Amino acid sequence: MASPRLETYCCPNRDAATQLVMSFQPDVFCGVCIGSASISVLLTILQLLPKKGQIPRKMPKASSSSTILLLISVCDIFGGLGMIFRSSVWLGFPDFIANISAVNGTDMWPSAFCVGSAMWIQLLYSAGFWWLFCYAVDSYLVVRRSAGLSTIVLYHMMTWGLAVMLCVEGIALLYYPSLSSCENGLEHAIPHYITTYAPLLLVLVVNPILFRRTVSAVASLLKGRQGIYTENERRLGTEIQIRFFKIMLVFIICWSSNIINESLLFYLEMQPDINEMPLKNIRSAALITWIIMGVLNPMQGFLFTLAFYGWTGWRVDLKWRKREIPWESMSSSTVGENAYPSPVNYQTSIHDSKKISTTDSQQTDEAISMLSEGNTSGDDRLTRSSPIYQGW
Repeated sequence: MASPRLETYCCPNRDAATQLVMSFQPDVFCGVCIGSASISVLLTILQLLPKKGQIPRKMPKASSSSTILLLISVCDIFGGLGMIFRSSVWLGFPDFIANISAVNGTDMWPSAFCVGSAMWIQLLYSAGFWWLFCYAVDSYLVVRRSAGLSTIVLYHMMTWGLAVMLCVEGIALLYYPSLSSCENGLEHAIPHYITTYAPLLLVLVVNPILFRRTVSAVASLLKGRQGIYTENERRLGTEIQIRFFKIMLVFIICWSSNIINESLLFYLEMQPDINEMPLKNIRSAALITWIIMGVLNPMQGFLFTLAFYGWTGWRVDLKWRKREIPWESMSSSTVGENAYPSPVNYQTSIHDSKKISTTDSQQTDEAISMLSEGNTSGDDRLTRSSPIYQGW
């Protein structure tokens, strides 16, 4: 699982609340993390692999949206692999892990492993949070016809730059001036927790607002395409709204336990003695949510692929051939640029005004298709209702 407590545990003089959760059935907890992460990684890879009988989409390049969704899944996969590796070492080499607690230990490798593995997990999941935020921003901008595939470079700079900067800054403040003196006060721990949970809270607060505005903008686009709001267009707008809802639902399910657990542990840290009887229920709640985190955090990768693409099936096509991968869809780079050639061969007798109208409709279709990509039924309805394809 991904928690700033992983880094805090690397401090030999760790606080009592961190010691409470990290020492609670560590073998069982590591086994839960390995099982959940392994299932999630395998099913996520299965979801992304091309399937037999799947018709490839004949698009020249992936959209910025499809690239972002793929990168979110990649972050989850590598974050899950980090959990598997860390928990496996924890289970397989208990004596090696025990040296982390040695205040005057001369072996630096246990501490290096503790810090390095915790940073790897935090960095990958933090980057996934930033990519999810970029997805909400890109969805809103592409409907407003202000984004394209070229903006993916800016998203890379923002996502990896902020993820690395916040992770390094939080770790540096936590371990300053050395591992032996970290966690001597909240002035060390609080900045670390803020830098860890900042992107998570950003997604929880800002993404629903951006998704809601995007849905409203989609409704306006669909109404303006033909001047009417038909049943097909209403259903397509509802599908996009449901897709955004499923993304946020998965995110809340997987990470709400982290917020609850951290709140309980901070409350326990403020108490003079966390082992007092009146705090028994709070200790129990903290331990329960700790185990829940070990199950739900790694499962985010697989659950997100279900929200993005639906269940893609078991029939994997491993034969190599040049084809579009399943997550590719209509590119948003053409929004405002009309880079794709029209699928209809227009006759020379068509008036210029009709061409302009068709171009605007095509740009609208591409923007809507980008938001509904991965949903075959949504794309089919768009195709049937689009004036571009009605000319076939």
